Amino acid sequence: MSSVVDVLSGWGIDWFEFWSVPIFTAVIGWLINWSGLWMLFSPIHFHGITVPGLKQIAGSLPRKVQEIPGILRGGLGWQGIVPARAAKMGSIAVDRALSQMATARDFYEQLEPDKIAAHIVDVFRPEIPLLVDEIMWREHPRFWRDLPRPLRTVVIQRVQDRLPEVVGAVTVEIGNHIDQIFDPKIMVIENFEKDPSIIVRIFKDFGARELRMMVVFGAIFGFLLGIPVAVVDQAFHIWWLLPILGVLVGWTTNLLGMLLIFEPAEPRRIGPFKIQALFARRQWQASDVYGKHIAKDVITLEHIGEHLLNGPSGDRTRQMLAAALEPAVNAAVGPAYGAVRVAVGTRRFDAIRSSVAEQAVDYTLTPLRDAAFSQQQSCNIRRLIADRCRALPPKTFVEMMRAAIKEDEWLLYAHGAIMGLAGGFLHVAVFEWWNVL
Repeated sequence: MSSVVDVLSGWGIDWFEFWSVPIFTAVIGWLINWSGLWMLFSPIHFHGITVPGLKQIAGSLPRKVQEIPGILRGGLGWQGIVPARAAKMGSIAVDRALSQMATARDFYEQLEPDKIAAHIVDVFRPEIPLLVDEIMWREHPRFWRDLPRPLRTVVIQRVQDRLPEVVGAVTVEIGNHIDQIFDPKIMVIENFEKDPSIIVRIFKDFGARELRMMVVFGAIFGFLLGIPVAVVDQAFHIWWLLPILGVLVGWTTNLLGMLLIFEPAEPRRIGPFKIQALFARRQWQASDVYGKHIAKDVITLEHIGEHLLNGPSGDRTRQMLAAALEPAVNAAVGPAYGAVRVAVGTRRFDAIRSSVAEQAVDYTLTPLRDAAFSQQQSCNIRRLIADRCRALPPKTFVEMMRAAIKEDEWLLYAHGAIMGLAGGFLHVAVFEWWNVL
C-alpha cells in the first residue's frame, strides 16, 4: 500500500481533485440506481406524444429500438418497464411458476365450492319470485299469463325449495369441467394488462428493502469504481478520459445493481462468505406477498365468475350450465309436468325449458361477482400460492420475477452509461471553472 502511495506522490497528485472523482461517481451511482428504479416502475401508463407515421415504420426499426416503451404504438415518451411488460410477465409467471404451483382445479377447490353454493343460495333465494316472474313475462308472456296464479306460485315455491340441490349441481358441474372452461393463464394476463399497477405493487411490496439497498449500493459501487478512474485521470491528465470512463462506471453500476438483486439464485460460497441474490434470499417472505396480491387482485372468485361467463369459454359455460339447469325446470313444474307438456305442446315446452335455463345461468352465477364474498374466500388461494411459491427452486422463483424485464435491462444499462458520461463532463466543467478561479 505504501508503495502505491509513493508512486502516486511521485506523480504530483492533486488530492482534492483526486478524491473529488470517487465522490462524484458515488453521487452519480446513487442517482443512476434511483432514477433506474423510477424507469422500472413509473409511470404506470404511457406518457408521451404520438408521432405521425412512427407506428407504420416501427416494425422495420431495429429490435432494440422496438423494445422502447411506446415505439410500437407510434409514441415517443416513457412507460415504466415493468408495467409496460405486465402482460408478458403474467404469461411468463404462469408458464414458469403458477402452472407448477396449481391447476385450475386446485384454484377452484381452494375457493370451497360448498361455501360458494351456500352463498349463491343465500343471495339467490329471496330473488326467486321476482326473477322467475320476470323471465317468464319476458320470454313466454302468453304461457305465463294463461297459467293459473296458484300454479305459478307452486312453480316458484318448488324452485325455491329445490334451489340448494340445483345450485349444488351447478357448482359440481363447474368443478367437473373447470379445466375446460377456466384458464388461469388468460385470467392472469388479462388482469395484469388491464391493471399494470398490480405487478408494480408486487415488486415494491416484497422487494422494498432490496430496492432501497440497490440505491445505496449504487453510491458504494460508484465510489469504489471511481478510485481507479481517479488514478487514471491523475496519471494521464487527459480531459476526455473522465467522460469515457464515466460511461464504463455508469454501465457497470447498473449491471452490479441488477446482479445484486437477481444473481446468483442458488447460494454460493466464496471462502467464508455465502452469496445469494437478494430476492432469492427472501423467497420465503416474498412468497407470502406474491400470494397476497395474486389472491386479492388476480385469481379471485369475482374474476373467476366473470371469466366463466364472459371469458373465451363463456358460451361453452352457459350451454353446459343451461343443460344442467333444464332438469330443474321439469322438477319445478312437479306433478303438473305431464299436463303442462301436453297443454302447451312438446316443442313449445322444450323451448320454454331451454330459454328459462339459459336465462337462469346469469342469475345463478351473479353472486360469484360479490366482491365482499370473494375477499373472504381469497385466504385459501393466498395460502396455496404462498406455499407452492416457497416450494419453487430459487432459480425458478428469481426467473419468474426477472424474465419480463430481462430483455429490457439494456435500457437501464444505457441509461447508466449516459448518466456516467454526463457526470464525467460535469466534473471536467466544474474543475475547469475551479482552475480558472
